[in-house]
Amino acid sequence: MSSRSVEIITGRERRRRWSIEEKLRIVAESNEAGSRVTEVAAQHGVYPSLLFTWRRQVRDGLLVTPPPARFVPVRMLSPEPASEAAAGRIADDRRHAPAAETPRRADMIEIILANGCQLRFDQHIDARALRRILGVLRG
Repeated sequence: MSSRSVEIITGRERRRRWSIEEKLRIVAESNEAGSRVTEVAAQHGVYPSLLFTWRRQVRDGLLVTPPPARFVPVRMLSPEPASEAAAGRIADDRRHAPAAETPRRADMIEIILANGCQLRFDQHIDARALRRILGVLRG
């Protein structure tokens, strides 16, 4: 007689999310002399096909460490006093300014990227939308 083992899964299984650093560490381990992809994959609980995919992505330059975060210079502009002279100067500036340029307000945030792209927005911008916009403009 042969005995069979049965595994009962009571909870909902989730896919494991691997960080880029974990993937690169496992790929590096699989590239060491004398290592076997199937053994490295089994040690880390991944399918060998997934490890082969990660190795291909590293080879093709698709799986790389993200660049480190950098600080960028920030310049704070102080709001101008709302005197009549300043209001007159703003009105003159608007007449002579190009149509695409908008006047600066004290509650506006302006970002100028290294590639020359300029963004102006107020404090009500959606953070996720801003991340997507910055990602496109940096590229």
